[in-house]
Amino acid sequence: QVQLVESGGGLVQAGGSLRLSCAASGRTFSIFAMGWFRQAPGKEREFAAGINWNGGSTNYAGSVKGRFTISRDNAKNTVYLQMNSLEPEDTAVYYCAASRSSFYSSSPVGYNYWGQGTQVTVSS
Repeated sequence: QVQLVESGGGLVQAGGSLRLSCAASGRTFSIFAMGWFRQAPGKEREFAAGINWNGGSTNYAGSVKGRFTISRDNAKNTVYLQMNSLEPEDTAVYYCAASRSSFYSSSPVGYNYWGQGTQVTVSS
């Protein structure tokens, strides 16, 4: 079993930055692909970024590419999402997810474990 705990959300003005962290329990973290998803009110959960087991490959949704950066530190069992140039449209609950596969998926069904989410609110 893997438990994921997100932190780092909050309220920020448009153009600002936030760094989300996701701490994972379990000794097998280093072999899991990890992803960040987000869900705005009234909308479906959508893929934001993914990273493979060793950080050697990443992928981003078009809406965040060039502004968000996903990274991981396997020694700390932690994955990060650096978010720059934030826009009001980025307002959502952000979820960390872990996949038993070593390679990320852009679909929520590709992930086996989820965190509780952290709220990000971007004011205009």
